[in-house]
Amino acid sequence: MPLLARLLPAPLAVDVRRGAIASLAALLADRRIATEGRVAIALGPGQHGDRVAAGIDIGEAEVFRVEDATVDSAVRLGKRLRAGPYEAVAGIGGGRTIDVTKFAANMAGIPMVSVATNLSHDGIASPVSSLEHESGKGSYGVAPPVAVVVDLDSVHAAPPRLVRAGIGDAVSNLSAIADWELAAAETGEPVDGLAVILARSAAQAVLHQPGGVDSDEFLTVLAEALILSGVAMTVAGSSRPCSGGDHEILHAIDKLYPDAGTHGELAGLGALFCTWLREDRGNAALVSACLARHGLPRTPGDLGLSAAEFTKAVICAPATRPGRYTVLEHSGMTEAETAARVDEYVRSFAG
Repeated sequence: MPLLARLLPAPLAVDVRRGAIASLAALLADRRIATEGRVAIALGPGQHGDRVAAGIDIGEAEVFRVEDATVDSAVRLGKRLRAGPYEAVAGIGGGRTIDVTKFAANMAGIPMVSVATNLSHDGIASPVSSLEHESGKGSYGVAPPVAVVVDLDSVHAAPPRLVRAGIGDAVSNLSAIADWELAAAETGEPVDGLAVILARSAAQAVLHQPGGVDSDEFLTVLAEALILSGVAMTVAGSSRPCSGGDHEILHAIDKLYPDAGTHGELAGLGALFCTWLREDRGNAALVSACLARHGLPRTPGDLGLSAAEFTKAVICAPATRPGRYTVLEHSGMTEAETAARVDEYVRSFAG
């Protein structure tokens, strides 16, 4: 009998609401996750992690601290998890803590529960960990979280800039999908239609959702969009539905000008530039309006970068993802042509 459908490695549980973290203990007791309840907790640094941990009953679970988002920290945690009797680990914190915990859980061969305290990017449910190493940052394929919890009380308490950043990451899916479709037309690269549906639906939901990060309704839509984006990447088997020229620019800026902006801020800016470069004026106007409405950067100057610095990042961007075909590779611009297009872009969106 032919296989009539594919099996999707989607989360067993998704909980997005106020007070969701109070149900974490019950979730970790789910026999599908931990048969005998032997679990570990990975907490981010600072007092916020302490407050979150104090609000839940984690019983005898051992708590580990995640001090930074480096490969070394992830490997250390992975070794400790592998050496113990743990059946599962919950990563509680922002994107950095979750990325470290995903990598460590994958290394230890145990399931990971993602408990997001902010909505800075789509790593809360993705099969990718972004970690720092000696040469900058790298992306590593990992098993996706077996469950995702987003407590809106914790999100409201997070710095608004981190929460708004997730908007940029979500809407950047539209540019990534356009790049994927361009690659299909130009190189014959296959496109996964289901992954596209998930990623596009996530972006459109955020793009057209009224309100802002002070609204439970908006935060629920944003959280669900970031989770859908993670599932889209799992379906595709790569970051392709959520990462195109936009993320190439993001990674180039990260390498050339560390700390210029958050992941989501850079993804949104990269998406707007690539959409404009693609001469998709309709979507460029929609993305620009969304970024402006939520106070996200739209030009290099909004990040404290000059046009020349951004030009350098655009030129270096394709090297960050060798083999990935996007509008940046397709344009084949010289250095002078890139500088001219960046100047034109800045004039179009400044002010």
